[in-house]
Amino acid sequence: MSFQELVPEHLRGLGPYAAGKSVKRAQAESGIECVKLASNENPFGPSPAAMEAIRAGADQVNFYPDNDESALVTALAAKHELARDQILVTAGSTSFLDVICRTLLGPGLNAVTSSRSFIQYPLLTRAAGGHLVEAPMQDDRFDLQAVLRAITPATRVVFVANPNNPTGTLLQPGEIDLFLERVPRNLLVVLDEAYADFAAGFAGPRNLEYSHSERYVREGRQVLVLRTFSKAHGLAGLRVGYGFGSAEVISVFARVRTIFSVSGLAEAAALAALSDHTHISRVLHNNAQGAEWLLRELQALGLRALPTWANFVYFDVPEPARELADRLQLEGVIVRPLTAWGAPSSIRVSIGTPEQNELFIRALQRCLAAVSAH
Repeated sequence: MSFQELVPEHLRGLGPYAAGKSVKRAQAESGIECVKLASNENPFGPSPAAMEAIRAGADQVNFYPDNDESALVTALAAKHELARDQILVTAGSTSFLDVICRTLLGPGLNAVTSSRSFIQYPLLTRAAGGHLVEAPMQDDRFDLQAVLRAITPATRVVFVANPNNPTGTLLQPGEIDLFLERVPRNLLVVLDEAYADFAAGFAGPRNLEYSHSERYVREGRQVLVLRTFSKAHGLAGLRVGYGFGSAEVISVFARVRTIFSVSGLAEAAALAALSDHTHISRVLHNNAQGAEWLLRELQALGLRALPTWANFVYFDVPEPARELADRLQLEGVIVRPLTAWGAPSSIRVSIGTPEQNELFIRALQRCLAAVSAH
């Protein structure tokens, strides 16, 4: 018997996740200094308070971390005005998605989401033995009516990314209110709000409301909300995220989660980052300014670019996105071609500092001019 025969059939054809290219790898390939605008990371890095917490806790890494993340859970419960048993911390929100899929899915069962949404939904669903149904988008947004039509008796989970990655588009709270009234009660709706801080930052100036997710949980709806410290808080490398829902739902996922999955340094940094409002304000201000500037510059180049509610901009290009991304890397800028999302002529660029954004636009201008010349 070969080793492959020991592997369950649903895992044999599972491909690896292709992450955004690291700066070190891109620089080794290109031979020049590069700036990474591919993975929606915080260009300012972590809060100074988080860095101090990491340094202070470094001499404790010989001890196992607090498996309950008690201090962080207490702070998050206070932030969201929920009970402590309604919060679960995991090693990034992607880890929580893995727990959800392993708990609720299996052969013969499915999850439903939209096309062109978070790339981990299909991978984690298949790894659990389930099938992912992708409803078509409408106007680059989740079409919740199409999602409802895609639900079958075999559906156990619905994933709604809001804002959506990679399009950056948003569903208004009223749309989700109506959706939850119609969705069957015998499944779990996962509201993936990884970019919540940025969406909330845009909502006020745009005279719009962002989310009712906390209210859904308080009302006892069959909803789980995911958040992360990887984006606005700049802690992507430490892997810390969390979810909140009913105590019953959280208690089940807590039993499935890997023990000691969140390091003590990650918890300490997240706790410090949570209270550094000055740092978050700086991040959100830079993001709002950068989003407006990038959208204007991309449209001036004749490209279709979508207004964003997150910390990245989605735009279409007049050639295969992967080829253009390779040429941009030779110009010193790493972006994310969206071929794997079924959008072979689209690119996602993260919003960086003003200097990084300008470097990207100038590089893009040169690349597009070279295409026109041919």
